[in-house]
Amino acid sequence: MTPEELLTTTRSVRKRLDLSRPVPNELIERAITIALQAPTGSNRQDWHWIVVTDADLRAQLAELYAKSYRAYRASGPSPEERYRDDADRAATQHRVMSSADYLAEHMAEVPVLLVPAIHVPGGDLPAGNQAGLWGSILPAVWSYMLAARTLGLGTAWTTLHLAYEREAAELLGIPGHIRQAALIPTAFYTGETFKPAKRQPLSEVVHHDGW
Repeated sequence: MTPEELLTTTRSVRKRLDLSRPVPNELIERAITIALQAPTGSNRQDWHWIVVTDADLRAQLAELYAKSYRAYRASGPSPEERYRDDADRAATQHRVMSSADYLAEHMAEVPVLLVPAIHVPGGDLPAGNQAGLWGSILPAVWSYMLAARTLGLGTAWTTLHLAYEREAAELLGIPGHIRQAALIPTAFYTGETFKPAKRQPLSEVVHHDGW
């Protein structure tokens, strides 16, 4: 793949995760090794990566995710309410919701659940601007997802389990000064038909020399 193809075809994979095929640990570690080349504030490299493959732990972590997902799913407006003047985008959102429903139902079956995390002195998130903190882990997570794509693995960006971050920390033995950033289900994907997604035109999102 060219860099442009990699960047434009790395999608959130949910329904097309292969739930029956184990993922060799060396592939996960290869992807993380690549991810560790991402930028991090002051080169502190305070990141940590919890690779969850134990079936019982995956089931318990998946239940925390599902509980949060059910509340999230019930609280939001329908696609038609959100995109009243854009039928195409509403239809796309229905497909995304169906895909997300599937992942929530099958999260426990995904062979690898990766929890990227970062050291936070004292464990309390800063009250002010947190961009520097999360900017020291989230680029590495995206690099992991890109690397996984090159290795034949699909991933999906999820954060809903963070509503139960403390419970997840207790489950996985994560100390209090380590804060979780996401939950990345990882598996081999089925089919090779990924393509760029439809996005807003530049005229709607780019501002030159001010708003």
